[in-house]
Amino acid sequence: MKIMSVVGARPQFVKLAPIAQALITAGHEHVIVHTGQHYDPMLSDVFFHDLGIPEPDAHLGVGSGSHGVQTGAMLAHMDEVLERFKPDCVLVYGDTNSTLAAAVSAVKLHFPVAHLEAGLRSFNRSMPEEHNRVLTDHAADLCLAPTEVAVQHLSTEGLAGRSVLVGDVMTDVLFQVRDAVLASDAVNPLDDLDAPHGYYVATIHRAENTNEPERLREVVEALAAADRPVILLAHPRVRAKAEEHGIPLNTGALVTRDPLPYPGLIAAVLGSAGVVTDSGGLQKEAFLLRIPCTTVRHETEWVETIDLGWNVLANTTDQITSALTRPAPAHTDAAPYGDGHAAERAVEAIREALANQE
Repeated sequence: MKIMSVVGARPQFVKLAPIAQALITAGHEHVIVHTGQHYDPMLSDVFFHDLGIPEPDAHLGVGSGSHGVQTGAMLAHMDEVLERFKPDCVLVYGDTNSTLAAAVSAVKLHFPVAHLEAGLRSFNRSMPEEHNRVLTDHAADLCLAPTEVAVQHLSTEGLAGRSVLVGDVMTDVLFQVRDAVLASDAVNPLDDLDAPHGYYVATIHRAENTNEPERLREVVEALAAADRPVILLAHPRVRAKAEEHGIPLNTGALVTRDPLPYPGLIAAVLGSAGVVTDSGGLQKEAFLLRIPCTTVRHETEWVETIDLGWNVLANTTDQITSALTRPAPAHTDAAPYGDGHAAERAVEAIREALANQE
């Protein structure tokens, strides 16, 4: 079986790691296509090294751009890549432009498509990611769902017959990296901070929080007013937006740092008093590490983190301040995102689906 993985953004590199290992273990051929959607080395190439992922077999080098420009550029390259490698199945990851472009290209050329992390819904149609994930689920031949809630969403949309619950592959790799960090006594990359009462880790990158200067300024002011240092791991795009609009990113409690390699990020989160983010992946990682999370969004796909009390949605300055200083959540042994073996089940589900097509 020859599987082609198409990835292009940081959360997808994390998800790719256990899939790559599971495919190797099962003796299958694996072709990796890197679209280049995230072009900064700290958000791209370094993840392959840190997570032990083989070098990509093809790199599209798309880089940044508007949704239309980015998706169109990927589409322009994918036909040739698919014809060159002729995979038995194209595996796409999540809700990015890379996922949608690969799915559309594969469907048009009659290559089977499997969608990892299928069935997630924010029900916010202003989010480009929501359109990407819905369109990909309906185009896919196989929907690999991470949670029972995701399975229910797929069933509601008439996709139950091609859906399989496999668990969340990010749980697989997070547990592996967490255990490695704890076992190695790795140095926390934020240990140099003067923060005797602890710190928060922050990532803010979504368009709704960064595109409009008034909104970006509001978020920055909220983080700057926190009760302890907030370490913003700032994507180059966020830095550029802030500079363009004259918004200082080092002010009050807010301290800006470059993005961290994945093991460094996990070490930093483990050592923190909490996480502030608009990232879907980091919300879930914080929950799995049992670190309180404040999510700067109006909704989340990871509703289990809210229901269990480890995540709070906050948007105004007062809401963010209140969320950061809230009491510690109640302990839970709940495991809504699986047991750390989702990648093995995903690979087996793909094998079975392809066998049934023969």
